[in-house]
Parts: sequence; structure tokens; C-alpha cells
Amino acid sequence: MATRIPPVHALSAFEAAARHGSFALAAEELCITPSALSHRIRLLEEFVGERLFVRDGRSVGLSEFGRRYLDVVRQALRTLTDFPIPRRAASAQPRLKITAPPTFARYMLVPHLSSFTTLHPEIAIEIYLSVPLYDLALAESDLEVRFGPGRYPNLQTEKLFSEPTFVVASPKYLEKVGPLNEPADLKKATLIRSALEPWQPWFEAAGLDWPEPSTGIRVDDLGLLQEMVRHGHGVGLAREHFARELIKAGELVRLFDVQMSSPPHAYYAVYEKPVLERPEVTLFLQWMRDTFKST
Repeated sequence: MATRIPPVHALSAFEAAARHGSFALAAEELCITPSALSHRIRLLEEFVGERLFVRDGRSVGLSEFGRRYLDVVRQALRTLTDFPIPRRAASAQPRLKITAPPTFARYMLVPHLSSFTTLHPEIAIEIYLSVPLYDLALAESDLEVRFGPGRYPNLQTEKLFSEPTFVVASPKYLEKVGPLNEPADLKKATLIRSALEPWQPWFEAAGLDWPEPSTGIRVDDLGLLQEMVRHGHGVGLAREHFARELIKAGELVRLFDVQMSSPPHAYYAVYEKPVLERPEVTLFLQWMRDTFKST
């Protein structure tokens, strides 16, 4: 039977929290959020089957088991640290972990990324995907791109760019439903819904006193929403960055002259202030500012 080994990142979190007597200080040392550190501690407690800390309000102290286990963990970490590794003196390649929504990663980040990697080939980029409006913890990424309202307590937030929202349909769908010449004609159309791109603000901009649609197909990804429209399932809201090529190719048609200049959701760079001490993070953040303000 395979031997189960406790996760090293959880052991490091436990050791740091025990040394500082504070989850917040330990999280700051490890450059993660307090919630991520708490998750690692819970993971280790589930592994050993014992409580490691006694929590009393905001203060934490080691349990009896935790005190005994700490000696073992420190010895194990010290053994790993002190083991002579060949070429250890060589500088490690800086790594940058980025989390972004799928549509942003596909349509915005990947097409432009070569301009950064060409300038900084020494930085290893790791890209992870997140679900907009759901993944609200910074987790273990150095930098996140979030699609949302832009209000994230205790985190640094920068709006990457502004873009209008407008209505699109496919030529195939317009042939089926008939011409849509003015916003009120949408009453005969199927509206593709998404919490990421609500209709009600656009209705207001178009002078329509309509409530948010409550029936019909709903999707929770902007790229999927665009594909639903492209394949003729209905009419949807779109943004210039994502719809530009399909409109140019004639696969989508922009409807009406109405657009919403300030939609409720936008793309933001989100990070914790301590990560700016790392040059690779500040370089990438500045690259995003320069790249996406002109796209």
C-alpha cells in the first residue's frame, strides 16, 4: 500500500503559523491570503486527524498534539532545507502565476503574451483559469485578472480597460426570426442570458422599461455566450475585444446603434501589495497596463 505523505505546502503553513502565533503574519510571509493559509492548515489537520491549533477569537495557539507535531515538522523541513543540492547556488528561474477567466485568457492574454515573453524570456509564466463571479479568493496566484464589479476588500485592484457592450446576432438567426431594426423588436427574439452580462442595464440605455429576462438559455462564460449567438441560438450582448473578428468575418452582426458605455462588470488586475516586491510581478503588471490600454 502506498505511503501517504503530508503536503509540504501545508507543513510550511503550519510551521509559519506556529512560529508567528498568527495566521495573518504567516500568510504575509508566504505571500498568500489568510484564507489560503487557513485552508492549508485545515488540510493538514484532516491529514493527521487532530487539531493543530486552539482558536480563541482572533488569537491562535498550538494544541497539545500541535506542539508535539511541530518538532517533527521542523526537523523534516530542516532536513529538506539542509540537504546539499548540486548547483543550488544557481539562481532559480523567476515564476509568475496568473489566474484569469477563460475568455480573457483565450482572446486577450494568449494573443498578446509573446510580446512579454520575448522581452523577458527569463520569467516562467504559469496560467490558470478561474470562473468569474465565483472564484473570489486570491488563492495561490501572484496576479489575477477578474471580471466583475471591481470591489475586492483588502486587495489591490486596477481596471485594465473600459469597453462598451452592444447587441449581436448571427445572420442565420436573423433569417429565422426576421429583421430586428430597433431595440423594441427584441420582444420577438430569444435573449441569451448571463450573470456576467445582464440585459437590464442595456435595456435602460435603449429606453426600454423591461425587467431582466428570467427564461431561456443561460451561460456563465462570455466566450460560450458568444458561441451560443454565433450558432444561432438567440441574440446576446457582446464586447468589442471578443466580437471584433467574428463581426469582421460576417459570422456576427451588430444590431442597433445603442451601446452601454459603462457596463456593470469589467476586467481588473487584482493582487496583494507584498507581491509587488518581486520584479517579475511589477514587470507583468506594467506590461498589462501598456498592452490592454491600447487594444
